Amino acid sequence: MLNTYFRVIVGTMVLLSVVLTVYVNANWMWFTVFIGANLIQSAFTKWCLLETILVKLGVKKEGGNCKTC
Repeated sequence: MLNTYFRVIVGTMVLLSVVLTVYVNANWMWFTVFIGANLIQSAFTKWCLLETILVKLGVKKEGGNCKTC
């Protein structure tokens, strides 16, 4: 379940930053760069602030009773 929330939130943030870049100001592209850099660092460090926040909010790491999740 955590993976699903994570993907929805990050995908929404990327799309929002692209829309803001097109319609508001080109400097919003730096937000997209920040998201990408955070994803890369989390791949190496195995730590992500969003994951920590979601776990503290009560989102389960597993997919429930699904044995393959």
